[in-house]
Amino acid sequence: MGVYQHLEEYAGLPVYRFFGKEAGAEDAPGSGSEEYPSPAEVAWYIGTSFDSEPFSETFARFLQAVDTSQITALIIGYWGASYDSNVSDPVDLLTGAASSFPRLTSLFLGDILGEESEISWIEHSDISPLFTAFPALEQFDIRGAQGLVLEPIKSTALKVLRFESGGLPARIIRAVGASDLPNLEHLDLWLGVDNYGGDATVADLAPLLGGERLPALRHLGLEDSEIQDEVAAAVAGAPIVARLESLSLALGVLTDQGAEALLSGQPLTHLRKLDLEHHFLSDAMVERVRAALPGVEVDVSGQEKPDEDWRFVAVSE
Repeated sequence: MGVYQHLEEYAGLPVYRFFGKEAGAEDAPGSGSEEYPSPAEVAWYIGTSFDSEPFSETFARFLQAVDTSQITALIIGYWGASYDSNVSDPVDLLTGAASSFPRLTSLFLGDILGEESEISWIEHSDISPLFTAFPALEQFDIRGAQGLVLEPIKSTALKVLRFESGGLPARIIRAVGASDLPNLEHLDLWLGVDNYGGDATVADLAPLLGGERLPALRHLGLEDSEIQDEVAAAVAGAPIVARLESLSLALGVLTDQGAEALLSGQPLTHLRKLDLEHHFLSDAMVERVRAALPGVEVDVSGQEKPDEDWRFVAVSE
């Protein structure tokens, strides 16, 4: 399973797409042939494709065509890969144009579909400079993790931080755990599988589960993991859980063993929602989980059946 649909809404705004100019096309966004919505009323997607102009040229036309000073939400789509000619690093382009986006509060880096690049093939660089260049960011989402670099960051503005990945390296998780994010309310980590770089262990999650550096956190997602049972056992005794409103262990290889550990740990009845979508629980355990958490919205959809003990995460390649 991969990601096969572009965002239709982001940061509470409908998405408007500004595409790269296809080879031979005379008209393209920024050519004067199109009327644009009010810059502050949409989330702007900028992306190209393998048969279009280089992303740097698309981005330059966008800066000329749209009053970026009013934009609050920005989505970066496909920008090319190392095997393309004239490929540009979107982080360099964004940080270089930071002064053109004084109101930017939400940024999604990598709204890229499987037909453009599978999630574990999306090539990244060091994203740390983005948080310095855009200190007012309240939401940051990123898809893919190949080549991804992150140093510990500091932000008093950031409220939502999401990593979608088929394999999230332990070094990224440790950087998040070492970051200073006093107002972060929502954290999602798609841990993925070792074959695609997801080499984290529960020990790497310890700083997050301790909660000392995340005093405002209300939602935690530790998802899409091939060690989901171990993650569930660690969560069962994690101090941060007591102050969460929602918890997600979805998309991974959760079995009865992990669910048993979760139910045997600290109370979860204070939660508003527990998301276990895509799991390998037995019918009996599904009913146990529901019965143990009256009043909690429990998502146990996507029940999978193991094939000769082979289990799989929802998103990997």
